[in-house]
Amino acid sequence: MVCALGAAVCFGTATVLQAMAARVADTGRGGEAALLLRALRQWRYVAGLGLDGVGFLLQIAALRSVPIYAVGAALAASLAVTAVVAARLLRVQLSRVEWGAVGVVCAGLAMLGLASGAEGQRGGSAALEYAVLGTAVAVLLLGFAGGRLPRLSGRARALVLGLGAGFGFGVVEVAVRLVDDPNVGALVANPAVYALPLGGGAAFLLLTSALGRGSVTVATAGMVLGETVGPALVGVVWLGDRTRPGLAWLAVLGFAVAVAGALALTRFGEAPVASGDEVHANSDSARFSPIYQRPISQRSE
Repeated sequence: MVCALGAAVCFGTATVLQAMAARVADTGRGGEAALLLRALRQWRYVAGLGLDGVGFLLQIAALRSVPIYAVGAALAASLAVTAVVAARLLRVQLSRVEWGAVGVVCAGLAMLGLASGAEGQRGGSAALEYAVLGTAVAVLLLGFAGGRLPRLSGRARALVLGLGAGFGFGVVEVAVRLVDDPNVGALVANPAVYALPLGGGAAFLLLTSALGRGSVTVATAGMVLGETVGPALVGVVWLGDRTRPGLAWLAVLGFAVAVAGALALTRFGEAPVASGDEVHANSDSARFSPIYQRPISQRSE
């Protein structure tokens, strides 16, 4: 659980550091590639990338030692980390409700920490491995079709794309558990190995599209639900994840509380951009894209 919480801290802090660097790098000259090159000259952006890498390694370590439901809830808590760090470094004003949500997330994670058992020892079947690969391919196809969805409202499109992104990140969580044989031959023959990069890449593609075409809050809510609920069910039903004896109720309550708290902080799916000395906390008009951390114009709802 310590590794999962460490990953959440890394991801949440990285978002703010990259946002700060992008604010300096975004001079308006050149395209996305030029912006990225300028951002890479900022130590905060590089530090953020380093934290992302450390966070991913911690996530893998956590998935190899504790149930998926606990890791998923902890990763959703990165929104709470982003909120707290943004309040400090970006001078973002958090409301009392949002500070309360941070406390709720912490309480939920504490309950999960007390109730979580060891990682399930049940191996994934070949059918599950192919199902994970099929899900990754489906998410990737949705990513390519993201801009061609039927005419939906901005919020509906953001929700669909956000859910798809969450499923993609969920594929990564499950696939890590299914890759359990380091033998080269076994790795080549394991469909979950191919699901890992496909699911992760598709998730970033979908999340970028969701944030660029609709509400940040709605897209992030969909992502949180997609990356927590589905993988948790897979871990419990197919991989044997369990709680400590007699504490199943506490794990369910802690999971629900942590996810609910994260949903209350979904505006921090991207670190807010300060306008002068003020931050328009409820505005979706100036946000950072998750890949280049660049302000993007949101469509009005």
